[in-house]
Amino acid sequence: MTSSPASRRSFLTLALATPLTAAALTSCGGSSGPGEAPEGGASMWILTGQPGEGIRTDAVDAFNAANEDAAITLTAFQNDAYKTKIRTAMGADQAPTILPSWGGGGLRDYVRNDKVEDLTDFLEENTELRDSLFPSAFAAATVDDRIYAVPCEAVTPIVFYYNKAVFEQVGAQPPTTWDELLALVPVFNDAGIAPIALGGQSRWTNMMWLEYLYDRIGGAELFQSIYDGEPDAWSQPASIDALTKTQELVRAGGFVTGFASIAADTNADQALLYTGRAAMMLHGAWTYGSMKADGGEFVTGGDLGWMTFPSVEGGVGDPSATVGNPSGYYAVAASATDAEKEAAKKFLAEGLVTDATTQAWIDNGSVPIVLGSDSLFQDSEDAEWLQFVYDLASGASTFQQSWDQALSPTAADKLLENIEKLFNLSITPQQFADDMNTTLES
Repeated sequence: MTSSPASRRSFLTLALATPLTAAALTSCGGSSGPGEAPEGGASMWILTGQPGEGIRTDAVDAFNAANEDAAITLTAFQNDAYKTKIRTAMGADQAPTILPSWGGGGLRDYVRNDKVEDLTDFLEENTELRDSLFPSAFAAATVDDRIYAVPCEAVTPIVFYYNKAVFEQVGAQPPTTWDELLALVPVFNDAGIAPIALGGQSRWTNMMWLEYLYDRIGGAELFQSIYDGEPDAWSQPASIDALTKTQELVRAGGFVTGFASIAADTNADQALLYTGRAAMMLHGAWTYGSMKADGGEFVTGGDLGWMTFPSVEGGVGDPSATVGNPSGYYAVAASATDAEKEAAKKFLAEGLVTDATTQAWIDNGSVPIVLGSDSLFQDSEDAEWLQFVYDLASGASTFQQSWDQALSPTAADKLLENIEKLFNLSITPQQFADDMNTTLES
């Protein structure tokens, strides 16, 4: 079974995001079982990692204080642990009542297997919630013109960060083209500074480089052909070019030594940037908040710089295009009882997106997906950053959803395996493409 070309396309060109961090399992709040809810209430799983975890927890606490008869019980997981746990729970019909989703291919698989509730009518009944959110945020939650998850939280494109102090130290300017980026590699290496911080052990951080190179070289149509399942789409000339350029950067020493053993989930890659041990980093907009919290005066003192991804000479991609995660999403498990679903929907309608959560995301340097939230930026010390993200997301010619979310879980797993091999130089670009072609769905 496949979705229509129109519904496939909507995932990629309209999606506007939530922090994803990962590793071991932790817990905040109790739970009686894998997906067991308290009597009269609902169970909910959330992702760890600040500032998002705190905002999510505060939202549930506020809702519970006003709705004791429909209380939400929380369990928190780090990203990778959650991905494993939720697959098992969904397969066994033991999922929590409310579960995080990234939309795209994973949600589509849940829909095909009748694992999540259709929330279209719920959103029609709760127009105040629906109409308060970016319309484009619903695209990655839509399957065959029906909505299966509620958008929430923040918009987070992938951003090219740099350390102004180390650039000044070597007398360099931030790169605006791929050739300029390559030229900076020996400059920083000779100065004893890693050109680029990368948490390669996490693999999805490596993927960000490919996403932008595919876009800058082949344009939005390149990945669209992959998503549409066109034969041999991964081995198109623009695809091979992007894969080749990636390995050229690796071979040139562009990434920090030992990047394959650095975990993004511990924010070790961010630490390399804000301590001046690395000059640049490509990462999600959500890292601004954690760098502000952990990096001392690196952010508040003005040493953090940001920009769009460099252009590639000869590429056909629009320089205004961006990539990243659509909004955060929460779905409701189809296996939940009627009482649990009622409590869950009450929380989604009243507790998920509030004035308090909107302000909390802004206070932590994130752009909420709430319409008109930019009017609140002027009083924030992060106003310049917030406006950059808002303009980048709203002004993008296309906003490509992260590949490991847009693709089916099976194809996404294969993609991450091959990306790891590509960056470790254990396969060629053509071998990467040939293997990925086997995952295409027509």
